[in-house]
Amino acid sequence: MSNAELATSYAALILADDAVDITADKLQTLLKAAGVDDVEPIWTSLFAKALEGKDVKDLLLNVGSGGGAAAAPATGAAGGAAPAEAAKEEAPKEEEKEESDEDMGFGLFD
Repeated sequence: MSNAELATSYAALILADDAVDITADKLQTLLKAAGVDDVEPIWTSLFAKALEGKDVKDLLLNVGSGGGAAAAPATGAAGGAAPAEAAKEEAPKEEEKEESDEDMGFGLFD
């Protein structure tokens, strides 16, 4: 990562931490105040467009979550039954998909 990208990332994080809208002008102003002069304006506009309308703090908190969020396990006596039932429901769907892929009318040596 170049110094320009890194400085722009830090400036975006500073603005997000202060709950200020992230715009190219504000990023550029913050970079100039920090004494970082080698950042081309294209970087600030790209970061501003990429982060427009997004909650940066939420993005940081969900860095490791790949797909959808997993359901929280229930507590109490029924807690063990609900995840087991969900696993049983998902398993047949995967098997049906595999069967449809295998039954295409040709094989490896046909």
